[in-house]
Amino acid sequence: MTLSEELTWRGFVNQTTYKDITVLDGQPITFYLGVDPSADSMTIGNLAVVMMVRHFIAHGHKAVLLVGGATGMIGDPDGKKQERNLLTLEQIALNKQAIAAQYKQVLGDLPFELVDNYDWFKGVGYLDFLRDVGKHVPMRQMLGRDFVQSRLGEDGAGISYAEFSYSLIQGYDFLHMHREMGVDLQLAGADQWGNSITGVDLIRRLTGDEAHVWSAPLVVNKATGAKFGKSEDGAVWLDAAKTSPYDFYQFWLNVDDEGVEDYLKYYTLLSPEDVATLMDEFNANKASRAAQKALAYEVTKIVHGEKVVGQVLKATELLFGGQLLDDAGFTLIKNVFESTPIAADAPLLEAIVTLGLASSNTEARRFVSEGAITVNNDRITADKQALTASDFHDGILVMRRGKNSVAVARQQ
Repeated sequence: MTLSEELTWRGFVNQTTYKDITVLDGQPITFYLGVDPSADSMTIGNLAVVMMVRHFIAHGHKAVLLVGGATGMIGDPDGKKQERNLLTLEQIALNKQAIAAQYKQVLGDLPFELVDNYDWFKGVGYLDFLRDVGKHVPMRQMLGRDFVQSRLGEDGAGISYAEFSYSLIQGYDFLHMHREMGVDLQLAGADQWGNSITGVDLIRRLTGDEAHVWSAPLVVNKATGAKFGKSEDGAVWLDAAKTSPYDFYQFWLNVDDEGVEDYLKYYTLLSPEDVATLMDEFNANKASRAAQKALAYEVTKIVHGEKVVGQVLKATELLFGGQLLDDAGFTLIKNVFESTPIAADAPLLEAIVTLGLASSNTEARRFVSEGAITVNNDRITADKQALTASDFHDGILVMRRGKNSVAVARQQ
């Protein structure tokens, strides 16, 4: 399968400046993808675009991955209703390191060059930038952007000169990498189309060369019509400390039936034959959730590694299998699940509420009286008034209500 065929089958064809996408099947192209270090982790929204990058690299194109130390100091205003809070240089440095590590994890052994736009911006003077870049970007083009119009409108929060200039900075990135590294193509999410076109136009005006943009589509939850990628708790992060491997796995396991085939194409490396076989099995018996199970396994393996996804499956089996937990089991659960701090001598009913297994002490008392609460897979009776230090093993305890509601507490 050629790259243009693969991108078409996987649904990665969106807006592009290419008139004929089969140009991607020819000579190797040097391209770049940029991510601002606005947080210390990417989300699964970013992951879709990085998966698209995998296909470009696998088909022989050269990747330059940019972590925006300079653009991160300003923050992309596109899609934001108000000004971003500025990050400290220390926060940006830590975020850059974390995102670079995630690039390496998701892309595996595939080759890429990692760059930081702060390295070339730190030597650019303000007057030089206005003469060499600002002079060649029409105000009409910038004022016409949708987010600028909304921010400047009657109900808008306004926009600072710094955020207004963000598009120029990103455009200069493309120009600089085109001149210094031979970058001719920018890959981007759908929301970055306007910023990307600024770079294409700047390259044409200042060098006479032709550069291009290829954007990934916005992934949409077909069941709700909303942007895909958020759980009840907010964003789904690639960082295990922000979204635990268990919660990450569970998110994919519970995606909507209508969109699961699309998610398999976007977020896994499964072949068309594998996806077709899975979907046949799934459509024959949707209750089996075969497609979701495969999706959850494959994406968790890419983001967290095969060892971790194995631990998630084993920990899930331990928690929901009802068997007694041993030292190895507690250690495994500690590594996989998010935990909530609880005092070692906390009143039992208070602990149940704190862990989110009941909405009130009254409800918690009823659950206990009905025999619905277990601690470390041992059923709790009304005789137990409080937790004790002996309930914690390797610093944690596991509390469950019924068959499916589980919480992990760590000793405070």
